[in-house]
Amino acid sequence: MPRISLIIPTRNESQTIRQCIHRALEAFEKAGLEGEIIVADSSTDQTADIAASCGAKVVFPQRLGYGNAYLLGFQEAGGDYIFLMDGDLTYDPETILDMLPCLESGEYDLVMGSRLKGRIIPGAMPALHRYVGNPILTWVLNRLFSAGISDAHCGLRGITRDALYKLNLRSGGMEFASEMVIEAASRGLRIAEVPITYYPRQGDSKLNSFTDGWRHMRFMMLYRPGPFLLVPGLVALLLGLILAVVVYIEGGSRMHSLILGGLLLIIGYQMLLAGMHFRAFGAAWGLSRSSGMKKLISYHSLEKELLIGLALLAAGIVIGLVVLMRWRGAGFGALDAAQNAMVAMILTILGIQTIFSGMFISLLLLYNGHQDGE
Repeated sequence: MPRISLIIPTRNESQTIRQCIHRALEAFEKAGLEGEIIVADSSTDQTADIAASCGAKVVFPQRLGYGNAYLLGFQEAGGDYIFLMDGDLTYDPETILDMLPCLESGEYDLVMGSRLKGRIIPGAMPALHRYVGNPILTWVLNRLFSAGISDAHCGLRGITRDALYKLNLRSGGMEFASEMVIEAASRGLRIAEVPITYYPRQGDSKLNSFTDGWRHMRFMMLYRPGPFLLVPGLVALLLGLILAVVVYIEGGSRMHSLILGGLLLIIGYQMLLAGMHFRAFGAAWGLSRSSGMKKLISYHSLEKELLIGLALLAAGIVIGLVVLMRWRGAGFGALDAAQNAMVAMILTILGIQTIFSGMFISLLLLYNGHQDGE
């Protein structure tokens, strides 16, 4: 029979861990399965002692975090099929028996529980999570990575050992839940879903709705910054550039239009740079396998970025000095050169942005080189 490893991350789960382990062992015995339970504990209460007394193997992550607990658990797991489950009794361990056949069949590499397709007991999931947060984050993940699932953040899931070795899992926090699905979808793993029942948590919740939601969204932005930053930034930059150029060429007194164009131009350019930073960081961190990203963080690309930034800055300074000299020639009185001054400001800001962008990418280059050297 297959050997199962069940990993349970815990942080002050003394009220529930005993029952959770007993129910899991009963499920294994019922199905005649040989299994092990690994508790990755970061508690300040008696959770670890209780888990050990129930026959679980207890390990202690060096750092707090949902992902850190699982990453250590993976190192200790010896099963052919590895299951993940919270220790607060929100999931019934016997549900593992309904999910295991998907992996045993060889047709799937990863099996996910789906609370949204199953049953959610009243009081188990806040309305904000059930109807807003989880559906939106899952929809975004599916649109970007074609995962084809309904509940991306379900804490009950299983994976084959061979499939686990194919994933580059590194996140230490709650975004680990998204990372696992994103990595699986990006690497072509076959994903199945099984409807499950979700029960009310016993004890205090450790979730922070907005902080955790942002962490998941930020992680997806690292993988796919285009829809979030690059595309909107390019649109804003082009609109701002067209508006600013048209107003400047036509002249007149439409300063408000030039200010709006300059604002769009600066915002769009900053969003483009931010998108490049996200992609460069993703490449340095091993999230992106694009050859274009490797070129982006190379020395020659950095050198060009610095030269462009210096050229923009120099142009802005020259135009600004011309305006200053004309103002001096007018005895520092009234001077109709507001448009030139605005152009000088825009060029100077763009130049400074480009230079600091190059400096940031150089730091990523140093980090990446240091990691490769290790």
